[in-house]
Amino acid sequence: MNRVPASYPVATLSPGHKENYELSRRQVGYVPRSEATRETYFRLGFKSGLEIHQQLLTQKKLFCHCPAGLYQHGEYDAEVIRHMRPTLSEMGEYDGTALMEKKTRKTIIYRIKDETACTYDIDDTPPFQIDRDALEIALEIALMLKCNMVGELHIARKQYLDGSIPTGFQRTGIVGIEGEIPLAHKKVRIIQISIEEDSCREVSDVGHLRVYTTDRLGMPLIETVTYPDMLTPDEVAEAAQYLRLLVRTSGKVRTGIGAAREDVNVSIAGGTRVEIKGVQHIRWIPDLVHVEAFRQKALLRIRDILQERCSDHSGWRVKSVKLDSTLLHALPPLLAETLNTDYRCVAVNLPAFRDILSHFTQPGKCFASELSDRLKVIACLERPNLIHSEGDAWFDNGTAAELRRLLGADDNDAQLVYWGPADDMATALETVEERCRLAFAGVPNETRKSFSDGTTIFERVLPGPDRMYPDTDSAPIAIANDHIERIRARLIDVLPDWLHRLRMWGVPSDTHRYLIRREIVPVVEQIAGKTGWPEKFIAVLFGHTLKGLERKRRTKEPFEATCVVDLCLAVHRTGLERTMAKEALYVLVASPDRRAETVVSDLSSGLNSLADATRQIPALASEFERVRKSRHPEARQRWIMGRLKPKVVGKVDLKLLAEAVTKELAHV
Repeated sequence: MNRVPASYPVATLSPGHKENYELSRRQVGYVPRSEATRETYFRLGFKSGLEIHQQLLTQKKLFCHCPAGLYQHGEYDAEVIRHMRPTLSEMGEYDGTALMEKKTRKTIIYRIKDETACTYDIDDTPPFQIDRDALEIALEIALMLKCNMVGELHIARKQYLDGSIPTGFQRTGIVGIEGEIPLAHKKVRIIQISIEEDSCREVSDVGHLRVYTTDRLGMPLIETVTYPDMLTPDEVAEAAQYLRLLVRTSGKVRTGIGAAREDVNVSIAGGTRVEIKGVQHIRWIPDLVHVEAFRQKALLRIRDILQERCSDHSGWRVKSVKLDSTLLHALPPLLAETLNTDYRCVAVNLPAFRDILSHFTQPGKCFASELSDRLKVIACLERPNLIHSEGDAWFDNGTAAELRRLLGADDNDAQLVYWGPADDMATALETVEERCRLAFAGVPNETRKSFSDGTTIFERVLPGPDRMYPDTDSAPIAIANDHIERIRARLIDVLPDWLHRLRMWGVPSDTHRYLIRREIVPVVEQIAGKTGWPEKFIAVLFGHTLKGLERKRRTKEPFEATCVVDLCLAVHRTGLERTMAKEALYVLVASPDRRAETVVSDLSSGLNSLADATRQIPALASEFERVRKSRHPEARQRWIMGRLKPKVVGKVDLKLLAEAVTKELAHV
């Protein structure tokens, strides 16, 4: 009872329920991704699809004349305030996301900079004609992905109900359908590519207040949506990486933080589609989808347990009581300190939920986190916002027994206490009951926010299927066949060929992006053709050695590839071993004003044979005895090798030299 956890990780469970967590993790069959195989995901029925958003490099925004690519850095000229109010659709229904957002009672504030926004952004001005540069780029990329092109572009309004667009909708239009992404061993089908407006940047979201900036709002981007054809986490990352490389080879997209964002859809057999939103780095994707697959497996097991305990759950209800003064004195110390006169504490009984709150859902997280996350998002109760009967911050035995009596609990139930402003208590109770009811059904459709450790938290309910409708302010735009053919004729789609060559040469995959973005693949072939060196060696020289040296230089300008070509050719002409190129590259990057031939010439002077080097060893051993600073047995050999290596590199096999040093030192 000495602490109240912020997010209810496993460490905050009571000792007995930590054992329950570990048992349920084993029963779910969770394994780390490093131990998972393709068969692991086949048994889960895993499948995944991508929705990738990429900003386009244009001067103006998509439907107005405001400049694109200018960002606010804290300063703003005005604020606009909005609130969510759900309205009936043409079918007489409310969207589930709209109803959820209404419960939050959020005040949305948009910070506006005059230079980057106009009255179009708040729907006070009709849209301008679509930016033609953006449309041209979208058509080009759709063709690169082998899409069937539309003959007429129809602009639609897509509902955006989280407040990230002041109008509540985004203008979007499909430019191509049924494309493909060639992976190493299969093809992933593309459903569609759309051109659309970007949304606002979120500044903060605390309590009932959410703040955005509008500098990014309206910037043109493309959205690429795939079928759920990826059957392993690595396939998902490979497809995302291919899309990223392809759009960058066009040279017509923005780069940097936030310029590209990935949404990943994940489901398993018996589960449902869950969208992991706004993945910041492709390298996060494999862990995220792996963890989500097992989270769904855990929720399906929880469903089975609950249905076995309560086969007819149509009448399932929670019971709640407000904690009065006789119980408030027993609150855990930290919780008692957080309360003020405006806060209330409510205890809730969850029938049939014994051992469910401590059940595994994600590594380090249990089902109680699912409740805490929704209380934060829907009821706006900042964490920490609850304690429960399976955690180590629960009440002592006497108080716990009194709570159970007040709630009419039996041995198969679980209890929790949540707290917050009085006005949020009813929404919080409704949220807890709703999420627990969803547990009887299995995996709820929802959008989740990603973290670098592979875990996710609830973000919002997935929008309904009928979120798009025609935009009556925008006329259809004809896209003539001859215009499409002119774009197709000028395309140079080198990415599939370059990737094929890199794979064929056995080049490490972590170099691919650098080599393709810098257009190094043809350079590798050029050097290999003139020197006879293996393509893999040359590609790694660029993708690992040069890339690492560029980072150390800390300059925005990349090192000229032509200088590396000259360096490699100089090493080859001198008759040195190709490993000399790596040593020479260190010198050349550190002194870019020097010519490659001079660097190689300087490094090639010195000892010319293994015999020459061997004769130097006794003298070096004597010198070591005079200057040595270490008595470690291997220190002498390392010191002597350090003196000889610069003199023989490229002319003597270093492994043979090390053997010679060892042999000579045995007799010194």
